[in-house]
Amino acid sequence: MTESPGRYADFETLREQALTLRREGLSRRQIRDRLHIHNNDILNRLLEGEPPPEWTKRPNAKDDLRARARELRLKGMTYDAIQLELGCSKSSISLWVRDLPKPKPRYTDEERMALMNSGLAHLREAQEAQRQRTKRSAHDAIGRLSDRELFIAGVTLYWAEGAKDKPYRRCEVLQFINSDPNVIRVYLRWLELLDVPRDRMRFRVSIHESADVAEAERFWADMAGVDASTFQRATLKKHNPRTTRKNVGEAYRGCLVVYVTQSADLYRRMEGAWYGIVFGADPAT
Repeated sequence: MTESPGRYADFETLREQALTLRREGLSRRQIRDRLHIHNNDILNRLLEGEPPPEWTKRPNAKDDLRARARELRLKGMTYDAIQLELGCSKSSISLWVRDLPKPKPRYTDEERMALMNSGLAHLREAQEAQRQRTKRSAHDAIGRLSDRELFIAGVTLYWAEGAKDKPYRRCEVLQFINSDPNVIRVYLRWLELLDVPRDRMRFRVSIHESADVAEAERFWADMAGVDASTFQRATLKKHNPRTTRKNVGEAYRGCLVVYVTQSADLYRRMEGAWYGIVFGADPAT
């Protein structure tokens, strides 16, 4: 049952006595026993506004951390930096230092942007270096191809990029088209392995009509080691205004078409070898 203040003869006199005892350094328990007040609500009202003496305060294990956090904040450190230094949570740090002025930014917006761009540049350089190391390692692992390895590589390359015979369209000839000079080099080397002379090869450029056809023919002729005057008439692709082409500029040279005459037997050998690769790669066969 809650006691009423009216139980005590003179509340203001009692309050004056309680405050006097408090200022003398007594604890709540000592004041309660001295004045015989056993109701916490009444005791709270008697002592309202009067802070407890220092000796009654419980020591706080985080007092040292709090003081250190405030010291670091005044030095201009961020919450993240203080957290790394002290190992406490950012919520605690925020509570401890929220009354302190916010430190000035270490860098201007322009400086932060420059640092970010510099960091990204270093990251891209490191990534590019790693890519090049991986490529060099893979390159070195190949070494020089044997004739058998080149034959298998050429058959696979042709089946991916060359013209193929269809049941509805008999076309047993070797005809290859590609825009990558390195692919063309490997293909021509494969034809040499098959003892196909250059006089049985027919070359033709397939290119968009807006490109420099003569320059493209010179480029492919130099790459193939033949005279550009021997090229057949170029196949020109009409430009579709509804599409956006990305293969433009000086580096665009279209595709080179390589046609081998009297190549029906070679085509059959190539197709047979391809299916030999297919079945040879199947561990169940």
